[in-house]
Amino acid sequence: QVQVAESGGGLVQPGGSLRLSCAVSGVAISVRDIAWYRQSPGKPREFVARISRVRNTQYAGSVEGRFTISRDNPKSTAYLQMNSLKPEDTATYYCLVGSDYWGQGTLVIVSE
Repeated sequence: QVQVAESGGGLVQPGGSLRLSCAVSGVAISVRDIAWYRQSPGKPREFVARISRVRNTQYAGSVEGRFTISRDNPKSTAYLQMNSLKPEDTATYYCLVGSDYWGQGTLVIVSE
């Protein structure tokens, strides 16, 4: 059974940082792309970042230069380092492993 578990969300002030984790079990992540998406209330889910199995990275324009995606295959975990956070980054962040496996999400709130 495949399990995808995001963690690391929370409340942070504007300009602050958070690191999200995506822990995966039941499937080998080494042969799969991993992506982060986010969804704010009333809005569709949107792409944030992707890291390929050969570690090529891609970012949404709104987070480029502030967020960094990485992966640790032996730990079966991916990360999203988020710096210089803005209120508009407030959302539930989801991890997608390959094209099939979603986690339940972790909530990030950027507010004073």
